[in-house]
Amino acid sequence: MGRETAGTTPVGPGRPYRYFDAQEGPGGSRDAQTCPLTPCPIDAPHGTLLTICQIQTPGGILSRTRTRTPVVPGWFAGEGDDFRLLGTRCSACASVFFPREDAFCRNPGCPGGELAEVPLSRKGRVWSYTDSRYRPPSPYVSDPELEWQSYALIAVELEFERIVVLGQAVPGVTVADLTVGMEMEVVPGVLNEDAETTWTTWHWRPTGVGA
Repeated sequence: MGRETAGTTPVGPGRPYRYFDAQEGPGGSRDAQTCPLTPCPIDAPHGTLLTICQIQTPGGILSRTRTRTPVVPGWFAGEGDDFRLLGTRCSACASVFFPREDAFCRNPGCPGGELAEVPLSRKGRVWSYTDSRYRPPSPYVSDPELEWQSYALIAVELEFERIVVLGQAVPGVTVADLTVGMEMEVVPGVLNEDAETTWTTWHWRPTGVGA
């Protein structure tokens, strides 16, 4: 019996984590579940995102790390406090776009300029929010054998750009914890995992709330 831990937020002893209990080998079974409030058994520095598969073998414990891959390349970068959403800014009118625009400026009053990549504000304020109480249809990826777990969706107005960016809340934050105008910060998150890949994204977290 092995345990696979996959951090959806920076983890360490006592912090939230997701895990799978898996019986490997012929005739083995796989039982996966999310435990956002279960203390993490892995000791890691604060701010570290873990994606570790631990498989028990006769000789001990082997560890395997999945490949971390952004769900959309070029939309975000960095880790910890250096994590940022990436947009583009027009050199002619200074309009900022997210999702990024790399072809032409969408401002109808702009004569057109070069579009350069820019990191966006880490913080913003809740503009609106809701929760997802049903399993979205394809191409959304989820395990149909697991009970659907609802999550909060937050539209956040960025501090300096004043554009609104939609994203999931970090695990453990629900609509009951949110109010319009609340300050939020963007942090690394995990959208989905398979045998070889952890698909990364961004999450919104209330400022002042530890991982």
